[in-house]
Amino acid sequence: MGLTIGVDIGGTKIAAGVVDEEGRILSTHKVPTPPTAEGIVDAIAAAVSGASEGHQIDAVGIGAAGYVDDKRATVLFAPNINWRHEPLKDKVEQRVGLPVVVENDANAAAWGEYRFGAGQGHDDVICITLGTGLGGGIIIGNKLRRGRFGVAAEFGHIRVVPDGLLCGCGSQGCWEQYASGRALVRYAKQRANATPENATILLSLGDGTVDGIEGKHISQAARQGDPVAVDSFRELARWAGAGLADLASLFDPSAFIVGGGVSDEGELVLDPIRKSFRRWLIGGEWRPHAQVLAAQLGGKAGLVGAADLARQG
Repeated sequence: MGLTIGVDIGGTKIAAGVVDEEGRILSTHKVPTPPTAEGIVDAIAAAVSGASEGHQIDAVGIGAAGYVDDKRATVLFAPNINWRHEPLKDKVEQRVGLPVVVENDANAAAWGEYRFGAGQGHDDVICITLGTGLGGGIIIGNKLRRGRFGVAAEFGHIRVVPDGLLCGCGSQGCWEQYASGRALVRYAKQRANATPENATILLSLGDGTVDGIEGKHISQAARQGDPVAVDSFRELARWAGAGLADLASLFDPSAFIVGGGVSDEGELVLDPIRKSFRRWLIGGEWRPHAQVLAAQLGGKAGLVGAADLARQG
């Protein structure tokens, strides 16, 4: 197969990109994300049409947030779109006239990193995305492992604290409540409220109030040495690293790849994640340690991975 298109469905925009066999994006086209489920299908078709102009396209891969069935055709459930058993593959194929593959967006991003990013050279890789929530993907033996029903690697909803914080999924104590962008903001607000004298830089970057603290402020303040901001990143990293240690007991990969918006802070968050991982790794003194690597493709990973999965068929 030659050129394929990857589609990334975001909260505010839908991006489509033409991707070659080396993972290079040759052209892109973006459209606003509509408010309705049916409108999103039309928008995907429009994005594919715009990106494909001037190119011969063989297939389309779509990264969608939610549970995608084992045939990579139907979105069983999407948390932010009113899709319940949505036959997305069939609907988009009817509009674009090309073969379509649908994949969970975190799985697509994991595959992109494995094929063209930080995972190159590894056969067994676990990816986690630390964004607003926490997602993931499993590549073992050079294959994307989706589980019998297609919904494996929902790492963010592993319960790490019995009867812990209420999660948007309806459960309590999910990992993403302790290791995600939302968790980072919560940690910063709690600490700034308790010791505002240690958050002077952080508070000055917002509106001066605890309620005005946003993720971008925490990153900026941490880079300037603000104690509350730095400690908030450390708390997130403690939970993230401990979770990776549990995943090592399950999968024993040679590498963990950490992506998502939080990971954009580089060693500010990765170094303490590595320390926490080593701290909680069972038998860590006597066993080989997986590498903990920063994702390399950034926001392009899902689009590139979806396109490559379409190429695989």
